[in-house]
Parts: sequence; C-alpha cells; structure tokens
Amino acid sequence: MPQDANVLGTLFGGQMVSWMDIAAAKAVHRFLKGTPADAALTRAIDAIEFKETVHVGNWVNFEAEIISTGKSSINIQIDAYKETKNVERLLACTARFTFVSVKKLQNGSYEKIAHEKKH
Repeated sequence: MPQDANVLGTLFGGQMVSWMDIAAAKAVHRFLKGTPADAALTRAIDAIEFKETVHVGNWVNFEAEIISTGKSSINIQIDAYKETKNVERLLACTARFTFVSVKKLQNGSYEKIAHEKKH
C-alpha cells in the first residue's frame, strides 16, 4: 500500500517486520491450541534479512513454520515472498522470531508459563 512505502516507492522495512510478527503470532496461536497458555508474546527477533525490494503494487505472502520449542519458548521461521505481475514468487525477506507462552492472571497481568507441547 502507498502508505507503507518510503519516498522511493518501496516498502518500509519496519512494515515488513510488523507483518512478519503478525504472521509469526498466527502460527504460534495455532500451535498453542489445547495448551495451558492463554497467548504468546514476541520475545525476540533473532535474525532478519531483507533479500529483495518490495515495490508499491507488489503482493507479499507469508509462510510461517515452528522450527523448535523450549519449555515456554517457540521459535518460528517466517519467509515473506513478493509476487508481481511477472514474478509468481520471490523470497523478499526471511526472519526468525522467538515467542514466549503466557497465562493471564486474575489481576490482568501475564506470567510466563510452560506450554507443555513438543514440536
């Protein structure tokens, strides 16, 4: 979208990171179904590499994969692919995120909790 672009007509890197964080959160949400965790929060962006420029008018599609888990942590690989009129799929950005599972307390705050799920 034009509001997500810089003066060169390319996607702001921060917007890409935001979209990748949302894609990771969705994957983690699905992973945590049936566990004692109420949600998961982004703990870290462990790595990110911008590989191809995304221009206004390009589509961006995301693929998320849980790559490993710890007691309360979930590590996700996110790949963002750009799609243009002439290019069906080109890796534009790749990143690894770490999320931590949490439980909502009665006072409204959250605490880290073991999700009790193996990957």
